[in-house]
Amino acid sequence: MANEVTAASTRNPSDLTVCLKKIQRAINQHNLDALTECFDPDYESTFPIHVGRAFRGHGQLRTNWSQIFGAVPDIRAELLRSAEKGDTVWAEWEWRGTRVDGAPFLLAGVTIQGVQNGRVVWGRLYME
Repeated sequence: MANEVTAASTRNPSDLTVCLKKIQRAINQHNLDALTECFDPDYESTFPIHVGRAFRGHGQLRTNWSQIFGAVPDIRAELLRSAEKGDTVWAEWEWRGTRVDGAPFLLAGVTIQGVQNGRVVWGRLYME
């Protein structure tokens, strides 16, 4: 049972880990098109702590990340840890940068994502 959820860093990268790394690279390159490609067109995003932020689809994903890239032009994503089971991947993130007004930006937490065919189809974000 203990081996069912394995830290991604202890073995060869799986498709799920590759998907996370693509997301990280797209964020760090501020590449909205590459980021969008990491997600299924019907991607369903939920924020259990902030229910009103839930959305579905590329349109809102692009709007959200356009705003983030505009407000935090030097944003960098660090994937601290990840684990997976089946088609689900857990990831611990830190997203850091400086807002255009000079204030520091830090968003940290965990995402749980379902991945199919190399794309995230659903996500639960616990980021603050």
